[in-house]
Amino acid sequence: MTGETLFDAGERAATERVAPLAVRMRPRTLDEVVGQQHLLGPNAPLRRLVEGDAPLSVILWGPSGTGKTTLAMLIATTSSRRFRELSAVTAGVKDVRLVVDEAKRALGETGAQTVLFVDEVHRFSKTQQDALLPSVENRWVTLVAATTENPFFSIISPLLSRSLLLTLEPLTDDDIRVLVRRALDDPDRGYGGTVTLDPDAEDHLVRLAGGDARRSLTALEAAAGASDHVTLELLEQAVDKAAVRYDRDGDQHYDVISGFIKSIRGSDVDAALHYFARMVEAGEDPRFIARRLVISASEDIGMADPSSLQAAVAAAQALELIGMPEARINLAQAVIHLSLAPKSNAVLAAVDTALTDIRAGRTGTVPPYLRDAHYPGAKKLGHSGYRYPHDFPGRVVAQQYAPDPVAGREYYSPSDLGVERVVGERLAGLREVLRGDRTVVPEDAASGFRPRCKPVPPTPEELRSLDKEQQ
Repeated sequence: MTGETLFDAGERAATERVAPLAVRMRPRTLDEVVGQQHLLGPNAPLRRLVEGDAPLSVILWGPSGTGKTTLAMLIATTSSRRFRELSAVTAGVKDVRLVVDEAKRALGETGAQTVLFVDEVHRFSKTQQDALLPSVENRWVTLVAATTENPFFSIISPLLSRSLLLTLEPLTDDDIRVLVRRALDDPDRGYGGTVTLDPDAEDHLVRLAGGDARRSLTALEAAAGASDHVTLELLEQAVDKAAVRYDRDGDQHYDVISGFIKSIRGSDVDAALHYFARMVEAGEDPRFIARRLVISASEDIGMADPSSLQAAVAAAQALELIGMPEARINLAQAVIHLSLAPKSNAVLAAVDTALTDIRAGRTGTVPPYLRDAHYPGAKKLGHSGYRYPHDFPGRVVAQQYAPDPVAGREYYSPSDLGVERVVGERLAGLREVLRGDRTVVPEDAASGFRPRCKPVPPTPEELRSLDKEQQ
């Protein structure tokens, strides 16, 4: 069956003979687990789950290399429950149902409980996650689902509400050091003292790990494969291969992208470039980076520098046109542009405030003179009286455009930074005219904000002809 694995003692022993060091060194008991003491201390929820027989489903959320798979295995093996594993990358609804049916039979025939471990559960579609619900609700299986992505965004609410959510933290430097030394000393699963690691190489290995146990052991194995005496120079040469192989799995995905966007928002161009380079080196999908830049251009900058959106979209298009690695330069240019641009969240606030009014029921009907008037009989329905702005000075005339429930509501409040300072002056003049407090937009405000490429306007005759057609 796709993605299914049964871990008994015989299979584990056979696996460990050929498995990578990180797999061989996987803890066999809770006492061997390093870190996560907030979950594994006395009376902590995960310890009670591992040491007891309660069929409680859990979702383990945390970065790669923090022990999610290990904890799932311990839940099964320490309580003598059956263990089945599915990878959300390869498994489908059919695979889920086969495992559940098998678990139901085992529960009915022998009373044996089954632990179903779903790795990368965030990759399951809504339909696939829905298929897990009956087995979780009826406790046919103890679901242990692992995810590196925020479960409140990536996991459906019914499944989330039926499971215990446990957050795993990155390992500390001291935790990583313990694991590295354990691998060097362990005679059965590690190197049993046959490999030595220079102190400066050990320090570098701990730094490279970034709180990830698997990364540290993968790098150690790569270096130990070249020599039984690992120096800093040898480690640096070996890590290139080890790091790329691991980093492409997307370690610390959410933390790094969060730091990236917040650095742009905070106008720290150097920090933003650091996180950008980190994602590029780790093999992050460059289209994901480009999409986040486009979002940031409107969310954090908006009209304070309208060219930021143009820069972000241009970088995304350049990526599609020339691809990586050359497009890293275009993306980096957009990162620098957005980081240095004046900041304003007025666009975000404006649309969200408008949406809040809509959701609160503040809608109303379109004023009669703004309604469609191109069909016969429209005037009989009162669809007339529209004041054509092009017939008035400044191309603006006092007239209510919004429905009555929101007439006078001001959603957009520009900042006093960048282009929005000029936009604000223009907006104030426009609102005065629309309310009838002034007959024409002040000349300085009217001319202060213009499109960079001014289109050729239609003639008055063309405008009147178009207006007649619309009416």
